[in-house]
Amino acid sequence: MTEPSDLTRRAVLTIGSVGAVGSALTLAGCAADDPGGNADPTVEPTLEDEPTATTGPEPDAPAVGGDVGALADVPVGGSIDAEIDGEPALIAQPTAGQVVAFSAICTHQQCVVAAAGEEFHCPCHGSIYEAATGEVVQGPAIDPLTPIAVAVSGDRIVTAS
Repeated sequence: MTEPSDLTRRAVLTIGSVGAVGSALTLAGCAADDPGGNADPTVEPTLEDEPTATTGPEPDAPAVGGDVGALADVPVGGSIDAEIDGEPALIAQPTAGQVVAFSAICTHQQCVVAAAGEEFHCPCHGSIYEAATGEVVQGPAIDPLTPIAVAVSGDRIVTAS
């Protein structure tokens, strides 16, 4: 059983903590409104001070990542050979506006895979990959192609993080 003096001490500490926080907030509010621009540097900016985040680039906005190529160069339902960051890559547009990219290095024995419409074909040992997913359709390869993050920015395909 707790003694009444313990509850009183706890209540006093709790009320004191709340009062201290309230005082600090009041002082911070006053400092931020200082017309001389001498605001306390320890005061954190509020959410109102933060720039608003956007969900993505506007259709006519400049590319956000490294430029890969024109969206119009990749046929809807098809694929193309490309180069991303100096490495061979494959880009597909499974549906209008949806773009995916993969390393063009075969997971079987590292030959360079070629775009072939809805598929990617390895000329060395006959492996076939699905262009929309990079998954193996026919071996000897077992593992899918390595995906590369890309996005559409306006009418361009760009690298993404």
